[in-house]
Amino acid sequence: MTDQRIKQIVIVGGGTAGWMSAAALSQLLPVGHHYRLIESDQISTIGVGEATIPSIRNFNLHLGIDENDFIRATQGTFKLGIEFVNWGQQGSNYIHGFGSVGRDQPTANFFHYWLKMHQAGQADSLEPYSINTMAARLGKFSRGRPDLPNSPLADLSYAFHFDAGLYARYLRSYSEARGVQRTEGRIVETVLHPDGSIAALMMENGERIAGDFFIDCSGMVGLLIEQALHTGYEDWSHWLPCDRAIAVPCESHGPMAALTRSTAHTAGWQWRIPLQHRTGNGHVFSSKFMSADEAQAILMNNLDGQPLAEPRLLKFTTGKRKRAWNKNCVAIGLSGGFMEPLESTSIHMVKTALMRLISFFPDRGFDQVDIDTFNRLCDKEYEQIRDFLILHYKVSTRDDSPFWRYCRDMEVPASLRRRLDLYASHGRILRENEELFPEDSWLQVMHGQGLRARGYNPVVDQRAPDEIADFLQGTQAVIRKCVDAMTSHEAFIKANCQAAALRRAA
Repeated sequence: MTDQRIKQIVIVGGGTAGWMSAAALSQLLPVGHHYRLIESDQISTIGVGEATIPSIRNFNLHLGIDENDFIRATQGTFKLGIEFVNWGQQGSNYIHGFGSVGRDQPTANFFHYWLKMHQAGQADSLEPYSINTMAARLGKFSRGRPDLPNSPLADLSYAFHFDAGLYARYLRSYSEARGVQRTEGRIVETVLHPDGSIAALMMENGERIAGDFFIDCSGMVGLLIEQALHTGYEDWSHWLPCDRAIAVPCESHGPMAALTRSTAHTAGWQWRIPLQHRTGNGHVFSSKFMSADEAQAILMNNLDGQPLAEPRLLKFTTGKRKRAWNKNCVAIGLSGGFMEPLESTSIHMVKTALMRLISFFPDRGFDQVDIDTFNRLCDKEYEQIRDFLILHYKVSTRDDSPFWRYCRDMEVPASLRRRLDLYASHGRILRENEELFPEDSWLQVMHGQGLRARGYNPVVDQRAPDEIADFLQGTQAVIRKCVDAMTSHEAFIKANCQAAALRRAA
């Protein structure tokens, strides 16, 4: 019988996606594969994806990475959620906190009890019912306490901010220790088999690198998936109109917040990501509504400290490849599609694509049913995240610029329209299958942006209003007590994972 096992795996591109791929495949697949990663020092990576969501912790756990060591190596900080400023309207401010809001009851979600009292004028903000939000507001942090199973601290959900370049370097060392071979150089040609699949890559120095399976981590250029295989791209810029970003680091100023800040401007929004050694900043905007010069001026006028580099302009088109897996090539990361960094999903999507690939890892027969199923699941994930991002733009009462009027008036996908209508009627939020964002995430953004439900789940009427009021007050009290017991975010880092460079500067 012919040995059909994949032997030679070639990863094109380094950066976060490339080295995450190398690390995950070399650690989680059985022995017997040879891994080769090709990258060129002459080609820079985007490297602005410094904010993550909690699933990154599972990825690091699969790799056996020590969290404190990882934080120190990447100049990292912790993240409890995202603060949105000026999104629903000018002057508005809310936090999309990770984890749960309150504690769901056997017959109804917690937020339906809150909705009833809110609609009666007896409950105000959602924030006091989220331990993540309250801790972020007060500059506190703690890891979860599984030894306290009935406490909000038991499963406290958090993610990280880190320097993406340092993370790639960290994973490079991890991968090379597991046998991944790095090749420096530029690819000048992709050689195809007669059936159109990829046979080999020709390097600038004349070397021919053959492979059985190719992972395209070449970024938006899509060197293999698009330039060689002509897979096609599905453009979503009519729903997500921002197509440019200007990025610049600056000096740290003030306490390191355990949250990412997103501040809406007249034709886009600005990110602020606190690291141990600097603050990452960027202005995501639509070139149809604002010039690059104007966008850069807005960014530079809203930094917390002195810039540490020249601003860098990035161009992108939101959307995805028509097939993430085509023949013997899988696109991972930006080569597979781009979802703007509004909810910090880019690194998460690298992780889920890799875990999905491992589940459907092929032999050299490349069964089409596996490829089709992989692509269907990728498409569904992209579409669900797409809808959540569109929500932020669509549900807004801002009327101060053509950009916001366009977003307010645009038609949205039918899948999102159903969600908005379902919530507006009786506060119902339907989470389908294994989609990323849970009900409480949709709740925080929809309510924070100004969408109001007309009703609530009538099941909550089984409890008297006074009983519900006591339930809400008790929830607030427990959360506040837990937050008061936490240490500050900066003190936690100093005690557990402060980067060596900062200790030398102290």
